[in-house]
Amino acid sequence: MSQQQQRNWFARHKVLTAAGAVVAVIAIGAAMGGGGDTESPTAGAKQEQPAKQGGDKKAQNKAEDKPKGATIDGDGDFEVGSDAKPGLYRSTGNKDAGCYWERAKDASADTDSILANDNVTGTSYVEIKATDKLFKSTGCGTWEAVDAKAKGTPGTTLKGDGGMFKVGVDIAPGTYKSTGNKDAECYWERAKDASHGTDSILANDNVTGTAIVKVSASDGYFKSSGCGDWKKTG
Repeated sequence: MSQQQQRNWFARHKVLTAAGAVVAVIAIGAAMGGGGDTESPTAGAKQEQPAKQGGDKKAQNKAEDKPKGATIDGDGDFEVGSDAKPGLYRSTGNKDAGCYWERAKDASADTDSILANDNVTGTSYVEIKATDKLFKSTGCGTWEAVDAKAKGTPGTTLKGDGGMFKVGVDIAPGTYKSTGNKDAECYWERAKDASHGTDSILANDNVTGTAIVKVSASDGYFKSSGCGDWKKTG
């Protein structure tokens, strides 16, 4: 088994324990990794173009004032602080789990250097911390810095394979239902933040059949992979 495959298997096979109950969550391994945090192997979850010369001076000044690290390319290794500033980032339009990202505490590429990682279909949010040393991204859409306090127009229907939704921005709090799920391929997760550490998971499950989940206003994010579309019912 290659080092990358070991890293992916290790990150994907985890168990979340809360209030005396254990929810075992197992994601289907993809070619390049799996989601989760390897800080605790028994903790929870399954899975510019260059500016043209001349033109509008205001537009040029606006581009020059754009903070360094406001975007991160979808492919490459980036040193936190010099190549990528700490903060909240979002990548969209990812297909078939072809996007793999990783937060790492060093550049050794060892399994135990991984702080968190995931394979993404749809949208992903990731919080890069100042204490991280490296951010890796392969096959992802460009990562754009997001204002963590920004407001939006939250929806009441969600794509079941849409990835991550920010509560209060992408998704309205409430009770949601997804139907027609087969073979436990539907995975959902309520999370308090986008660090993807196991301690950020509030609840999660793999579902066959109908899934009903209450997303609270105090939740940070709702994640959905391989599920039927979600509709707000209450």
